[in-house]
Amino acid sequence: MSTQQEGPNIDYSDSRRITVAQLVDLLRRSTLAERRLIEDEACMAAMLKHADILATAWDGERLVGAARSLTDFAYCCYLSELAVGSAYQHRGIGRALISLTESRLAPGTKVILLSAPAAVDYYPKIGFTGHPSEWTRAKRPKTFS
Repeated sequence: MSTQQEGPNIDYSDSRRITVAQLVDLLRRSTLAERRLIEDEACMAAMLKHADILATAWDGERLVGAARSLTDFAYCCYLSELAVGSAYQHRGIGRALISLTESRLAPGTKVILLSAPAAVDYYPKIGFTGHPSEWTRAKRPKTFS
């Protein structure tokens, strides 16, 4: 599915594939690179290959936003990355990427995410509810094999 929204001529898609280089570039421009293994090309490739939903935002041929999710499409959807290039933020692109992601899910499916520290105040403004606990554990070393 591909749509165009009014405003800064941004095209949205949930079928357009992206390269590892495009994802890494976007993560750098969005500040998420500091929390991702961007130097591990195999890990980045696996992240793209195994995503259940990849919603993207394009300004012409330039990737300006992406929402990558893992989901069962019925009960829960983990929105692992929501990245919008810094120059494109505050234009509704993140909200549109979440909406496109949600359009692929059954009604009532929970969207779950972990916020970057700089975005903690953003998610309540767009309808997300905080949760008092979070549990994470890395089961592998910092390099992907």
